[in-house]
Amino acid sequence: MKSQMETISIQYCFKYGDNCLDVYDLQLDAESLELKSNTPNILPPWTKLDFNQCPNCTLEIHNHPNCPFAANLVNIVNRFDSLISHNEIQVEVTTEERKVSQETTVQRAVSSLLGLVCATSGCPHAAFFKPMARFHLPLANTKETVYRAASMYLLAQYFLNKEGKTADLELKGLKDIYHNIQLVNFSMAERLRIASKTDSVLNAIVELDIYAQTLSFFFEDSVEELSSLFNSYLKKGDGTPNP
Repeated sequence: MKSQMETISIQYCFKYGDNCLDVYDLQLDAESLELKSNTPNILPPWTKLDFNQCPNCTLEIHNHPNCPFAANLVNIVNRFDSLISHNEIQVEVTTEERKVSQETTVQRAVSSLLGLVCATSGCPHAAFFKPMARFHLPLANTKETVYRAASMYLLAQYFLNKEGKTADLELKGLKDIYHNIQLVNFSMAERLRIASKTDSVLNAIVELDIYAQTLSFFFEDSVEELSSLFNSYLKKGDGTPNP
């Protein structure tokens, strides 16, 4: 917790079969919500900022010689590059609030981890997802992600409004955020085609991109599907719940 400690810990534990176990610990700075000590001292060439650089990248190479997202993926690529994406594994995610355990594929488990790493890596386009990273929900499905992303964005608009700034209640800005993340995911996939020997990490980033595309193109429809959850607000008509 920010008020109690300087670091937020999130642990991904991967079980392959009965005995093989791999643990991936993430340490987030409680104030900046960025990863701490997650990059090796020597970075491979595919992490250079100008190596398949995202077309919408706002960083400059003289200040950032390496892509922050790519640099934070090196240890993951090294650990999971021997696995096949469709293999079944058991993943257990431990946060300060709870523990989540699920049987799934390598691809989906690593994709959940990559989403967290992306948001906290220091990539400017992914920084908007830091609130979701702080309250990380592992292995979230599309509907859960839509709910969380829209809720996060609208809460940000509430804070903007309190500061006297223009609030976006049409979610136009959120669609722009997801469009930018699509470009990031596409460019990262190109890096990983060179970095990876197997398809596990590459397919994990592709799965993240599918989520981004779905939310970018069908966000309004996806949000509308959730409207019935708010009938207690809508029936009264003034935005406050019925007594």
